[in-house]
Amino acid sequence: MIELIIYGLLLIAVLAHLIFASLLYKKINADPHLGFHEKNDWRLKALIFPAYFWFTFKKRS
Repeated sequence: MIELIIYGLLLIAVLAHLIFASLLYKKINADPHLGFHEKNDWRLKALIFPAYFWFTFKKRS
């Protein structure tokens, strides 16, 4: 039973990670002020820690 709870929490964590990354990707692609290399830099950050860099990106823009 504990294994199911752990697997459920891991699934929720992965889904939250994917949602934050996709939201940040949309914001990055919609920003016309970013250059090609800046967009790639932000995309890489979005893949690693999307929740942290979501708030960092929002503060910046």
